[in-house]
Amino acid sequence: MKLLTCPVNGPRNITEFQYLGPVRDASAEQPEQLIEALFYAENPLGVMREWWRHTPSNTVLIAERHTVSDEIVATYLPNRKPA
Repeated sequence: MKLLTCPVNGPRNITEFQYLGPVRDASAEQPEQLIEALFYAENPLGVMREWWRHTPSNTVLIAERHTVSDEIVATYLPNRKPA
């Protein structure tokens, strides 16, 4: 069983979560760049910041996940990035 730590509810089974996509600054992008990012998503090697939602509590969080090992490095609320 794979666990993902919700910043509000603690470690939970990953089946309780919904993947919402990579974190990016869409406000700085032009519409053409946003369309490109949505339809031709990058798949970089290394740590990637992603949006996730804990569905029972409706908590939206950011998870830093290593794309090669699929290890969750950190999870936090969007306004509380760890130091």
